[in-house]
Order: sequence, then C-alpha cells, then structure tokens
Amino acid sequence: MDAIPISWLFTALFFLILCSAFFSSSETSMMALNRYRLKHLKQSGHRGARKASRLLGRTDRLIGLILIGNNLVNIAAASLATAIAVRLYGDAGYFIATAALTIVILIFAEVTPKTFAALYPEKVAFPASYILQPLQVIFYPLVFVTNHITNAIIRWLGGNPQYIQNDELSFEEMRVLVQESGGQIPKKRRGMLMNILDLENVVVNDIMIPRNEIYSMDINDSAQVLLDQIRASEYTHIPLFRDELDDLVGILHLRQTSRFLGSAESDGNGDQVMLDKRAMIESAREPYYIPEGTPLHTQLFNFQREKRRIGIVVDEYGVVLGLVTIEDILEEIVGDYTTNFTEQFADITHLEDGSFVITGSATIRDINRQLEWDLPTQGAKTLNGLILEQLESFPDASGVSLALYNYRFEILDVQDNMISSVRSLRIPLANNKHHNEH
Repeated sequence: MDAIPISWLFTALFFLILCSAFFSSSETSMMALNRYRLKHLKQSGHRGARKASRLLGRTDRLIGLILIGNNLVNIAAASLATAIAVRLYGDAGYFIATAALTIVILIFAEVTPKTFAALYPEKVAFPASYILQPLQVIFYPLVFVTNHITNAIIRWLGGNPQYIQNDELSFEEMRVLVQESGGQIPKKRRGMLMNILDLENVVVNDIMIPRNEIYSMDINDSAQVLLDQIRASEYTHIPLFRDELDDLVGILHLRQTSRFLGSAESDGNGDQVMLDKRAMIESAREPYYIPEGTPLHTQLFNFQREKRRIGIVVDEYGVVLGLVTIEDILEEIVGDYTTNFTEQFADITHLEDGSFVITGSATIRDINRQLEWDLPTQGAKTLNGLILEQLESFPDASGVSLALYNYRFEILDVQDNMISSVRSLRIPLANNKHHNEH
C-alpha cells in the first residue's frame, strides 16, 4: 500500500465514506416511508415506489443487506484511514486515524444522512432502491447465511422471525391520523371524518326524538281533528296509532294526501275538505322498528338497505321509545342542514349575563355540540334526565339548583312531571361540587 499515491488513498477513503452515508440514509429512509402513501404510489405506477415496496416485502433481507454493506465500508474506511495516518504521522497515526474517522463518520456518514433521510424519506428511498435491488442479488448468499443465523438467535430468545406486523389502522389510529392531517384536509371535512368515526360509539337512543315529543295522530279521533293535525303539521311523515302510541298503524307521508282528501259541497264559505279515514290508513306505510341501542353506523346502512327514511325505536318489550330519521344520522356527520319552521337551536337561549336557558327536553349531545360543553353522554340522554338522575327525586317546584360537572343548573319551571326549563352557567373548576341548594 506504500506504493499507492496518497491522493488515491484519500479518494478511496472519500468514496467509502460516501458509501457509508448511502447505506445509513437508505436504512433510515426505507423505515421512515409512509406505508399507505407507498401503497398509493405503487398503485399509481411509480417505479421507485414499486422497487421500494418489493424490498420492504422482506424487511429482514433488506436490513441484513444494508448492515452488511455499512459494516464492510466502515471497516474498510477504518483500515484505509489508519494506513494514511501512519504514512503521514508514524505511530501517532493510529490515534489520529481513530479520532478523526470517528468524527467524520459520525457527522458525514451517520447523523447528517440519517437526519436528511428521516425528513425526506421518499427523496432518498426511491433512488436508493435502484441500487439496493441489484446489491441484494449480488450479496444474496451472505445475506441468506446472516439471516438464518439471526433468525435462529431470535427463536432462541423466544421471538418469531416470521412475525409480520398488522398494517391495518385501528379506529383510534385513524382518529389521530385525521386529527393530525393539518392543512391537508379542510377543517369542515376533517370534522365530518371525525363524526363518521364516532358513529360507532353513538346509538339511536342518543339522537332519537323521545316518545313524548313525537308528532303523531290517533286514528280514533274525528276526521276533523285529524284534518286539523295534518294542516298544522310541520313534518312530512306522521305516525298513526290506535288509542296509544305502542299500537302503531303505520307511517303516513303527507304527499299521499290526494288519496284520502277530497272536496265536499260548498256551504257558502268555500269548499269543505273531507278526510277519508280508511283511505288514509291504507295510504300509510307499515312502521319500521329499530331495536334500542342500535349503533348509528349500523342503522345508516339499515336505512339504506330497507329504503326507509324514518324508524320507530322500541325496547325489548316492544314499547315505543322514540323516533329517528336518516336526516338525524346525517346531521351527526355534517351538522344541522335541514330547514323547517322550527327555529334552529330553539332549545337554548343565550342571556346577557352569559348564562343560558335550556329546555329540559334538550339532548345532552345537542347541548355539548352547540355550547361546546362536556356533559356526560353516558346514561341520561336529556338535560331533564341528567338532573333527575343526580337529584334522585323529583323536585317539588322551581328554584332548586345544583352544581354538576363544572356547571350550575337552576330549575326554572316544572310541568307534567318533567323539568321543562333550566338556567345554566359554567362555573370555575375549583368550585365544582355536587350539591343541591334550595
């Protein structure tokens, strides 16, 4: 080696350091690739992505190849650096070569290339795959032997060298992925995606119109009463029942009114409208029942399969609990979008002092969504139910107040065994105590 010009030795050392940097950056970039983006690019026909995906198909072989290459060039670089230093500085060259090469490899062959590869994995991994693929063929015998030895050691330690990690995302991982998408997904769409993921945790009981608020008609009422109810209705679908709501006859769609409404003789004040009860009942569609506790994502598909828009929620005894529509489920995803002549957010009135007057029938989910509160959604579904659950008794009159979950509630009105309105206010966390006051 003494006959080789020193300039050639420096050139060879420089080349070995470049090779070390290549293997270091290749290892980091390959491991840092986003597997889902890689799959997308592969399906799009990206050649570099296809090669990288093929290499990652056998990660043990890829890592074995990179480590073999990296160790070979590092050992060769150490030997060459020592030879150069000894020629230049004599016996002191051993120490100088060790110190200098350690710093050079650490900075230029390890930290810098690995950091760059971690920041821009695709820029490094895809071009590197064109070199790694033929190298894998050349060094296959050595990689094969090395992998067999390491696999035997892994088995001896109780591991499974054939274990393949499941790349499927869990719901929680998808939630984190959507939340951290940043500017890649607009805020509204990100919110919709989060709502879709949350459908599995919400059941029909959480969003249904409760039994006592269902707008329905008793077919045993007179024709004139039924006609007045149809005229006053703000809904397109009306449940028909006989004597009590649990005895449902059908769901009437008001677009069918031409089948059971007709004109009678004029009495001087204009034509009188007649209602044919029998025709009305025949026009009604058979009720579609939904078991309580059905998750929203399941019910959305059930509505689609049954080609229905409205369903009656019942318990295990067939007792009607409430009513839910496909629009209610869609609003859980996209937010309120329907328009009817009931004013939006009529359940909540904002007062000048910062407090709110809320109807007792308002659902906990609606209150949380509209006021950005965090009342518990497990258990009681309405504000009335939540307060009664905490009081463990029915309040005799208005004026009762309680502090609950960092909020103060004052009962304003009680009607028909139900808390009809409540004044509420957020209170400081330090003052949050579960207590009742009169």
